Amino acid sequence: MAMRATGHSPAKKPAAKKPAPKKPAAKAAPKKPVKKAAAKAPAKKPAAKPVPKAAAKPAAVKKPAAQPAAKKPEPMKKTPSKATEKPAAAKKAAKPAAAKKRPAGDPENQLYMELAGGRVVIDLKPDIAPGHVARIKELVRAKYYDGLVFHRVIEGFMAQTGDPRGDGTGGSGVKLKAEFSEAPHERGTVSMARAANPDSGDSQFFICFAPARFLDRQYTVWGQVSSGMQHVDKIKKGDRTQNGTVHDPDRIISLRVGSDVEE
Repeated sequence: MAMRATGHSPAKKPAAKKPAPKKPAAKAAPKKPVKKAAAKAPAKKPAAKPVPKAAAKPAAVKKPAAQPAAKKPEPMKKTPSKATEKPAAAKKAAKPAAAKKRPAGDPENQLYMELAGGRVVIDLKPDIAPGHVARIKELVRAKYYDGLVFHRVIEGFMAQTGDPRGDGTGGSGVKLKAEFSEAPHERGTVSMARAANPDSGDSQFFICFAPARFLDRQYTVWGQVSSGMQHVDKIKKGDRTQNGTVHDPDRIISLRVGSDVEE
């Protein structure tokens, strides 16, 4: 009954009931949204999310840092590959160069004389002067001629060398029997020097700048320059008034038997 009474007094009770909507207000009260907001605390989660993202970013920064590092070794690999190609090319280039240096003929019967200007190739003549050729090769293989000077050089005539003393009075100590022949003394002819005695040849020899036929059959011809005569032409000349004696003369850098030279 009292329940009804309260239901019938719309003026007073409803007024009280109206403010009573405080409950709904309470319902709607921001408490729930607060709870929801609290539930929305995901705001904290997103805050936490950006943190890992930020952490992930530096991690990504490390990755690109690692990538350039990986790129660096790649060029390193390319560089050695190019380096290997260059020596290969150099070897190919060296082969034809060696082919040019190796002259035609029998290397066992050729001498390679290195002068300041370049190489001089001398073809030996064992067919007409076997004893001289054998002795010259013996001395050459002992490197006897390396460093010896051209002590007597007369322009338009010849350049003489082979004396360890450097004044025209020395030799190896072994005298050779003359092997005169019909071979002419032409430009580039290599012949044995000697004293008055025909069998006094030792280690000294000369190379003709020009034909000298008046020497034919009086000196043993044992070789002929086949290439590099232009280098012989550049040998320092001596004073004619002093019989071609050279002051501060040029030297033979080295003299080798062709077959002993690796190219």
